[in-house]
Amino acid sequence: MDTWALVRFAHVIGAALWVGGQLALSLVILPLARRTLAPEARGRFVREAGRRFGKLTGAVFLPLQLASGVAMAWHKGVTWASLAEPGYGRTLAAKLALFTAVMAVAALHGRAHSLGRPELARALAVTSLVGSLGVVLLAAALPVT
Repeated sequence: MDTWALVRFAHVIGAALWVGGQLALSLVILPLARRTLAPEARGRFVREAGRRFGKLTGAVFLPLQLASGVAMAWHKGVTWASLAEPGYGRTLAAKLALFTAVMAVAALHGRAHSLGRPELARALAVTSLVGSLGVVLLAAALPVT
């Protein structure tokens, strides 16, 4: 198997696992916690689960995405000017823009949660999740390097 195919696989699987973690938290773990835990325990659990996922994102998923993405772009000969070109360049530019937006929204979600704004935090979490799905689709759409 080609080394660059493995790099691309790591990039796409990392993005998919990241989104899978968001889905698991949003659709399974947190709703179950809301239904089964007392309010004080629920608040602590939700806070710690979010904090742990944030740390995992910062320690594993974000470095993997950045390192593999930069490596693939370097291998493909991407320059700032080529990001405006049809095909790989524009797809990559769209993915980068969406990824940046998702990271900003995720940070705002954490901030809203810490400020005790649950409705805003939930809306930002859903926005981040939808954007994350778009990032995974764009990552999978990038032509093979």
